[in-house]
Amino acid sequence: MQTNTAVTRSHDAILQTNKVIRNTYILLSMTLVFSAAMAFVGVVSGIGQGVALIASIAAIVMLWFVLPRTANSAAGIPTIFAITGLLGFGLGPVLSYYLSVNPSIVMTALGGTGVIFLGLSGYALTTRKDFSFLGGFVMVGLLVVLGAAILNIFLGIPALFLAINAAVIMIMSAFILWETSTLIHGGETNYIMATAGLFLSILNIFQALLHLLGAFSDD
Repeated sequence: MQTNTAVTRSHDAILQTNKVIRNTYILLSMTLVFSAAMAFVGVVSGIGQGVALIASIAAIVMLWFVLPRTANSAAGIPTIFAITGLLGFGLGPVLSYYLSVNPSIVMTALGGTGVIFLGLSGYALTTRKDFSFLGGFVMVGLLVVLGAAILNIFLGIPALFLAINAAVIMIMSAFILWETSTLIHGGETNYIMATAGLFLSILNIFQALLHLLGAFSDD
């Protein structure tokens, strides 16, 4: 009886994990589409840097203080859409700039982001390896990058700016492996929070690629 119970629980756990993974990728797809639509609105409406900054700050505040309190309820769905929509809207000025000087940069960054995410996520899902060891690297890397970014606001060193964006791509790639691994092995059971993490990693990779491609093409 104990063996049968253990097998049943294991089977139930696997089913629950698969459900969380499925819901995460469905919600992630929907938020990406919605965020892209809001970015288009931001470009067409020609919003300025000030409005974009306010939208981004509002999204960050909701991410830190509202989403954790609503992620386990029905209110979590409109909250995650509000966050991703605001972040997409806040991309308006950046996208407008690159579209005006070289539209191919935006398309290349989109394609590169898609390849990176699908490749890493697919690898983690297929191999089912445990990437929990990357958690510490991600946290330390984010702190280092944040400190370097703040420092470069005052120094304005182009080489450091490029290094920061390259580091962001590496750290966010590690985060995708780590987050996908936690989903596979049952460490993350809330698909709304998982969606938020993966969305932010995709957004950061896209922005970093934009800056790197723009720099290397003299734009």
